Amino acid sequence: MEGRILDGKAMSEVILGRLDGEVKSLRRKGIVPKLVVIQVGDDPASTIYVNKKHKACLRLGIESEIKHLPEETRYEDLIDAIVKLNNDDSVHGILVQLPLPEHLSHKGVLEAVDPAKDVDGLNPYNHGKNLLGKECFQPATPRGIISLIESTKTELEGINAVVIGRSNIVGKPTAIMLLNRGCTVTVCHSKTRNLSDFTQKADLLIVAAGKPGLVKAHMVKNGAIVIDVGINRLEGGKIVGDVDFDEVRKKAAWITPVPGGVGPMTIASLMENTIRACREYA
Repeated sequence: MEGRILDGKAMSEVILGRLDGEVKSLRRKGIVPKLVVIQVGDDPASTIYVNKKHKACLRLGIESEIKHLPEETRYEDLIDAIVKLNNDDSVHGILVQLPLPEHLSHKGVLEAVDPAKDVDGLNPYNHGKNLLGKECFQPATPRGIISLIESTKTELEGINAVVIGRSNIVGKPTAIMLLNRGCTVTVCHSKTRNLSDFTQKADLLIVAAGKPGLVKAHMVKNGAIVIDVGINRLEGGKIVGDVDFDEVRKKAAWITPVPGGVGPMTIASLMENTIRACREYA
């Protein structure tokens, strides 16, 4: 029996429908949520993601601005642009689109974003609060992942969860959020030996490695929940995840498709964070 599809697109539509009502309520009070996305350079994938965020804002009635800076922007000028947005009372959310050009310091840039406007949850202050299990802006993709998992109504306390990937954007914060929910968490990465020894024991498997087809059916436990975060474009333009979807689905209880799984939930989670930032400011 094939695993059930965790339809992130359908779930995100429900969330966006609820948020539409919240934005209308704020606007009736004269409050207009505003998100500013800073994009440095012309990375094609980044442009696609930025445009999706922009469209979601427009759909909900959130004011959206894309601040596009040239590839050669100096670090000091980028920080200055962020500080100006921090001090702009009309701006509720600030997002620096990653990846940045190599000459810009990711760490310093993300630290410059006001934690109260850090709707992507990547400022170290928000990372720290997430680590402690306190209320904060959680990174949009991990937030979306948790929403998908919780929709299965699975009891998370005590289950074995394996996260493949240790990035500060997805892997680490997702592992922390699962720990905070009582899971026994293992984080695997490019240096992990005998990866399948870990994945075969996972009741919950989250794959964020950026390697198409990395996880095969023999690596997955029968009845596992499989969340595929990977987005990989093959020659010819086809988009696939990090999981061999057709084969793994035969063993999994639940599985996310690519596209249409985690991606739409990331956008919905970003919109949730932006509206929350606006409410807390107001």
